[in-house]
Amino acid sequence: MAAASAGSVLLVAAERNRWHRLPSLLLSPRRWMWKQRTVKYATATGRTITKVLIANRGEIACRVMRTARKMGVQSVAVYSDADRNSMHVDMADEAYSIGPAPSQQSYLSMEKIIQVAKLSAAQAIHPGYGFLSENTEFAELCKQEGIIFIGPPSSAIRDMGIKSTSKSIMAAAGVPVIEGYHGEDQSDQCLREHAGRIGYPVMVKAVRGGGGKGMRIVRSENEFQEQLDSARREAKKSFNDDAMLVEKFVDTPRHVEVQVFGDHHGNAVYLFERDCSVQRRHQKIIEEAPGPGIEPEVRRKLGEAAVRAAKAVNYVGAGTVEFIMDSKHNFYFMEMNTRLQVEHPVTEMITGTDLVEWQLRIAAGEKIPLSQEEISLQGHAFEARIYAEDPNNNFMPGAGPLVHLSTPRADLTTRIETGVRQGDEVSVHYDPMIAKLVVWAADRQAALTKLKHSLRQYNIVGLHTNIDFLLSLSSHPAFEAGNVHTDFIPQHHRELFPARKATAKESVCQAALGLILQEKAVTDAFKLQVQDRFSPFASSSGRRLNICYTRNMTLRDGKSNVDIAVTYNHDGSYNMQFDDQTFHVLGELCSEGDCTYLKSSVSGVARKAKLIILENRIHLFSMEGTVQIDIPVPKYLSSVTSEGAQGGTKAPMTGTIEKVFVKPGDKVKAGDSLLVMIAMKMEHTIKAPRDGTIKKIFYKEGSQANRHAPLVEFEEEESNKRDSE
Repeated sequence: MAAASAGSVLLVAAERNRWHRLPSLLLSPRRWMWKQRTVKYATATGRTITKVLIANRGEIACRVMRTARKMGVQSVAVYSDADRNSMHVDMADEAYSIGPAPSQQSYLSMEKIIQVAKLSAAQAIHPGYGFLSENTEFAELCKQEGIIFIGPPSSAIRDMGIKSTSKSIMAAAGVPVIEGYHGEDQSDQCLREHAGRIGYPVMVKAVRGGGGKGMRIVRSENEFQEQLDSARREAKKSFNDDAMLVEKFVDTPRHVEVQVFGDHHGNAVYLFERDCSVQRRHQKIIEEAPGPGIEPEVRRKLGEAAVRAAKAVNYVGAGTVEFIMDSKHNFYFMEMNTRLQVEHPVTEMITGTDLVEWQLRIAAGEKIPLSQEEISLQGHAFEARIYAEDPNNNFMPGAGPLVHLSTPRADLTTRIETGVRQGDEVSVHYDPMIAKLVVWAADRQAALTKLKHSLRQYNIVGLHTNIDFLLSLSSHPAFEAGNVHTDFIPQHHRELFPARKATAKESVCQAALGLILQEKAVTDAFKLQVQDRFSPFASSSGRRLNICYTRNMTLRDGKSNVDIAVTYNHDGSYNMQFDDQTFHVLGELCSEGDCTYLKSSVSGVARKAKLIILENRIHLFSMEGTVQIDIPVPKYLSSVTSEGAQGGTKAPMTGTIEKVFVKPGDKVKAGDSLLVMIAMKMEHTIKAPRDGTIKKIFYKEGSQANRHAPLVEFEEEESNKRDSE
């Protein structure tokens, strides 16, 4: 990270070659489009953009910096204490600390960010997405301070940020809207009456919502109050505004959004649609462009409606108009995101554009680089969001170190959008997204094949991720057929979360071989160190300390122990005997780059897998899938169970106690809500694991609990007392 010198400031970019690079050129006879033009990064007032501050972190900060560097524009990073050693800090030309880890004291501190912009002499601020990207006050503050805000006018942010206002504007502009209540009366009774009038199921949404926050589906009047209260709490926490709207919920809809761009000269264009239907917790998990099965005429109508929406609020810069689409391809305005979207790379891949470059140019006063007729759609692209989360535990977000991280190789048709490296930590303070894997191919089927192949090459050790779930999802026949909708995961839950099967014995043999060969490698290294070939500790032949040729080994597959009798053969191979089967196994370890691979033959079938042994767990990664086999730990070394001796609940992660519903002496049933935690930018309801009586609450509202800390303790039941006596 080097500080930029005053002499390196670029006032006016010289004559530059500009091109719209189309990945499909490898498969298409179409030629690259080259344009020669002089580019001046200047506003209407003659000011230039030579340095941009990115008021964000992680992958989007890195993404903006890459384009800025390509354009000859210097980048300024800001970082919290938690991000001091992060990737975006290292990438920037300059970086400034802005406070403690909590975002309210750092990335959401408008005054600190403006101060850094002035100190660094940055002419513009790019807000990325999230944080201050759709904050009207921040856009206004930038304007007052004479700093270019790379985004739309504050009026557009305000009008589109209030869902009730945006619906009225869209209806007046001729954009289809869905039935709902967007009024000022926010009483429980009023909202309940309108929900009944509209007809269940309904959606209650935070008026200033976004990203799935403050949003709940209510399927009956009985659950209305509970869901409304939960949505309000989350909205208040996320947006400091708990005003809600109610609208008709369309069953099994598609979530289709259109990328739009406007400039200061009154021009607006659309760059086709993205389908973001497959979601969990109302948040996108996989996106694609264009939308599967959408006919050209519907695509045109979607685009034209989105442009009308943009022009209705005099939109400038990158924006996304989101629609709900029913099974007959009727579509209705949902909301407009007045920023760059997380999933913008799939649009870039099918249009051959750099949308961040467009943002910088338009913010500097240029016209949109292409007319509507010049924007063409080629091929198909997918984006898979790779998260630190546990899909088998209701997608519970996680945090922790990326002990091992290896990815597919990036090229013209594969992008790895990330802000972390091996050894970095996914922080509990921010969103748990690790990366975005983006692939392109000539058609949807080819792109899907490439996506699945690339996911198998994305290997992470150290915390739970959703990679295996993304593989299961992208391999589902309904997804392969393009039959996507927002209820996809619940509807196909059984197939997407099948009951765990025992690991194939051939794979257990691989794991055992990997463990044996690693032990041998350690022994050989020790032998070289001590240079005592007669030491019993320097033997890995199977006769160490005069033990016999056969070794009994116990591994753990899920919750089941697997006993293996391993016979060491004189030729260096092994016989591995289970209760009912014997396998002849041989192999070797080899290094490729920073990774160790296991080359093996199991009863004549050759295999190759990446091998990582960490914290008593053997990981095997291959094109056939991922295998995890545990090495059992003696009981006297094992950690305590997740529940105390008297039973209770523990914090799934570090977070703040938002609401406590119970008190000592209360009797609860299994599944009753005990308290609400805010962690990883989400609200988590902690429920009773069993029937019982509350003995103790360990935390008050507003206090912070660390991961695995006990939250609630239950009275010991009489039967348990008798059992222990």
